[in-house]
Amino acid sequence: MTGFDQSERLIWAGRAAAYARSYASLCAHPVPRLLDVAQVRPDVRVLDVGTGPGTVALAAATRGAAVTAVDAEPSMVELACGASGAIDFQIATLPELPFSDGEFDSVTCNFVLNHVGRPRRAVAELLRVVRPDGWIALTIWPVPPAAGQDLLGRAIRAAGAVRPAHLPTLAPEEDFPRDEEGLTDLLRAAGLREARCETLRWDHRTTVEEWWSGPAAGVAFAGHLVQSQSSGTRSAIERNFRSFSEEFTDADGMLTLPHAALLAWGRR
Repeated sequence: MTGFDQSERLIWAGRAAAYARSYASLCAHPVPRLLDVAQVRPDVRVLDVGTGPGTVALAAATRGAAVTAVDAEPSMVELACGASGAIDFQIATLPELPFSDGEFDSVTCNFVLNHVGRPRRAVAELLRVVRPDGWIALTIWPVPPAAGQDLLGRAIRAAGAVRPAHLPTLAPEEDFPRDEEGLTDLLRAAGLREARCETLRWDHRTTVEEWWSGPAAGVAFAGHLVQSQSSGTRSAIERNFRSFSEEFTDADGMLTLPHAALLAWGRR
């Protein structure tokens, strides 16, 4: 496990409920398209890696698939288990999954590669557990981010927040361009055939309070970064956040936040 992986475990520890209240609905948007390109249908054996509260796994089960789902964070697995007793939820961490070679027909991975210290090894492990001719489909956030996704980042930068030493960056040799070409190349290098990538764009509707609840509870890297600041800097971040939110506030008081995600898929 890399220092980046260890940091991610710390960031997400015990935050399943806070994630479900804040960012889970945003991350659910690509799920139908993700399952389509992964060829998920009745009786297909599906592994959902990084299942979080089980959003992808539940949607796959609704399609009639036989679903196994894993997450590195115990509170996520506990929350997902409460949502469905028909799915085999387990604790497991990339890049070492507790499954046999070729055990699944399809593997899905929704916004997970953003959180692993060795993305290439992670994709290779997804490839290992899918059968020959089986499908892998995954999503990540692009760089640069869409305007709605960057709302919190703008507030953090405007407040002059400093990245604490205990939050390491991804090693440069492990990183890759977070665009369509970069993600496609990552899949092809791992050995996936027919690899392709598309950009999904949508407007996420939420409230200022709901959107702020994520960083206020320390959810994800940005939330942990916020919580690692001095009280004065945290207050400045929140003031900036609320001020910048006015740019995205509709007449009904709701936020409309433009978002984008990269969806890539291929077959073994």
